[in-house]
Order: sequence, then C-alpha cells, then structure tokens
Amino acid sequence: MKNVVVIGGGPAGMVAAGNAALKGCKVNLIEKNEKLGKKLYITGKGRCNLTNASEPDVLIENTIGNPYFMYSAFYTFGSDKTMEFFESLGVKLKIERGNRVFPLSDKSSDIIKALEKFLANNNVVVKLKTEAADIIIDNKKVSGVMLKDGNVILAERVIIATGGLSYPATGSTGDGYKFAAKCGHSVSKLYPSLVPLRVSEKWCSELQGLSLKNVSIEVKIGGKSVYKNFGEMMFTHFGVTGPLILSASRYITDRILQNPEIIVDLKPALSEKELDLRILRDFDKFINKSFKNSLNGLLPQKLIPVIIKLTEINPDKKVNEITKNERKRLSSLLKNLKLNVVGTAGFSEAVVTCGGVCVDEIDPSTMESKIVSGLFFAGEVIDVDSFTGGFNLQAAFSTGYLAGNNV
Repeated sequence: MKNVVVIGGGPAGMVAAGNAALKGCKVNLIEKNEKLGKKLYITGKGRCNLTNASEPDVLIENTIGNPYFMYSAFYTFGSDKTMEFFESLGVKLKIERGNRVFPLSDKSSDIIKALEKFLANNNVVVKLKTEAADIIIDNKKVSGVMLKDGNVILAERVIIATGGLSYPATGSTGDGYKFAAKCGHSVSKLYPSLVPLRVSEKWCSELQGLSLKNVSIEVKIGGKSVYKNFGEMMFTHFGVTGPLILSASRYITDRILQNPEIIVDLKPALSEKELDLRILRDFDKFINKSFKNSLNGLLPQKLIPVIIKLTEINPDKKVNEITKNERKRLSSLLKNLKLNVVGTAGFSEAVVTCGGVCVDEIDPSTMESKIVSGLFFAGEVIDVDSFTGGFNLQAAFSTGYLAGNNV
C-alpha cells in the first residue's frame, strides 16, 4: 500500500486525494486553513460554476495557457465525468447560459460537502491547520513531507495541489511554487489573470457601478488587435470589470508596460452610418431640446454626462444647432470609446493565476514530475489557465483526477 500526501485541500487536492484512496493508497490530505475548499466557497459569487458542459475540444479552446498540455486530462476526465461524479455524490446540477454548470441549489457549500463526503467514504485522513514546510527527497525520489511543526509524514508519493496566488486571503500564497522550485522545477513568471483592470481615464469613477450589456470590446497593443469579444462589462472607481473585461485581462496582464488600449463599442449592432441615422432620428424627435436632454433613448442616464463631456459639445446647445461634424464626433465616440490600461486589481481580486510550474517538466498523462519520481502536481499550481465559465475548475478536477489515479 502506497503512502500518499496531498498538499492542499482545494478542488484539485480533494479530487486527487479521494482518487488516490480509491486506488488503495493510504492518503493524508493536509490543508493549512481551518476548513477545506475555502477558495471554492467563493467561486461563481458563492454559486460555484463547477464546469462547462462542453466537449473536450471546447475545454481546450478555452484554455489559454498551455492548452495542449490538458489534452489527456480533458479527454480522460472531462465535464461529463465531472457532472456524473457530483451527481453520484447526491448533488443535483443545472446548466445555464454559456453551458455553465452550477449546483441546482446555487450553493458552493454543496460542492464542498460532496467532496468532503468523497474523502470520508474513501478513508482519507484530513489534517486541517497543518502546513507543509518542505518535501523530503532522497536520490531524486520523494520520501515524505516535513511539516512546519517539525513532524514528518513519510510517503512514497506527494501531490502538490496548493493553488496559485489568486485570492491570497483564502490561503493561496504561492507555497506550491516554492516547493516545486526547491525540487528542481522551473516556475514561469506569475501574473494575476481574469482580473479587473485599472485605467487612466478619471471619468470612469463617475460611472462606478454602471453595467453595460451587449457591448463589444477590442484590445489593442502597439496598434495590433489581440482580443475581441461581445458581452457585459462594468465600471468601477478605478477602471473596468465584468465578464468581458476579465477575459480580456488574460491578454493584457503580462503586457501592461506596452500601454494596452481597450476600445469599447457601445452600439455594436449598428454600423457608424446606421448609428448616425439613429442619432438624426432622435434629434428630430427632440428638435427643440438641448443636447444634454436628447440622449435618453440612446444611452444609460449615468453615461450621458460623461459622453457629452468627451464630445466637447456644449451640453446646452439645441440639437437643431448641432453640426454634422459634431454629430459624427458623437457617433464615432459611441463606436470607439477608448480606455488606456495602466494596471490590474492584483492577485487579491484575480480569479486565477497566469503562470506556474513549467508543463514541459510534468507528464501530461499522469501529472507526475519528470524530475522527481513520486512527485505529482494538480490544479492552479501548474502553468495552465483558462477563461471564465467553469473551465478553470474543470482543469482542477481533471488534473486532480489524473494525479490521484496515477500515484
């Protein structure tokens, strides 16, 4: 019987530990927090978007960091297996817009309880408030884990599933990267990803809390388009957030110094010419009104003063006095509202970490280290990251399954 230590009680660690025990191993799961699944508890705003009900090729398409490393993992344990797994543990699921899968109860705690049940059913020894200090290696083979209290747990297999650096308040403080580096692994530079963005435009703070639906954005770096998409975004006191922005951040986070620019199209369904005709119709309707009172049908109330200021058209000017050039300036602004990105909200607000343990040094079919025999990796600690929509949690479950199954 193999002795296995899993470091980290998040989604990857719990799935790895339970599957290792299913294979007949004696498993200790150590977690430095006072409870398991602390970060899992807050995912999906507490609802837990646990996977995306899509074929493996779609999972790979939505993985930005090293997608082909995940080929084996997604084809072995994809979203269908994840859904079957949780349903077998008594969790009823539902599929929402964009194939996002949630527990029917909308409670992430149900997912955590199911994973705890999985561990208990398979006799995994869970040690809470227990912190690993080092991984013991003899002749390039794992032989145990040294704890911070000085105790040692002997083991022929160790799975590092410590998460990344995102949401450090939940215990994700980068321990796994330190362990990996000490074991001889390369760790790529780490950046916050799926993260709100800071912009230089001061007027953003005037729009704090305003959510825009059905807008499109384009990210340009050095004049070159690197990302385009359509959806929902929101203004904050320091910049922008929302699903569109979080996805866009993945293409920006490691290139902040290259002065990225976001161009928002507030009216993507209309061409500039069609938009100009629409504005003309509104102006005809409000012919005797001032400019500031003529945009109610076109824009959210909160946005109107900012747009007026940016057009540099006198807000009290009557619409029948607005020139063709001024009108064109308005339509051009609505189609090309520019934001200059100067930073991110950092790891404290990032959904996931971009970067991690180098995938070239991990066997993609087993998650075992190619450098140290008996050392495995699972979850966010690996240099793999995806878009929002359940893809990152699926990567955690898939890599956790492979690691646990192959110890």
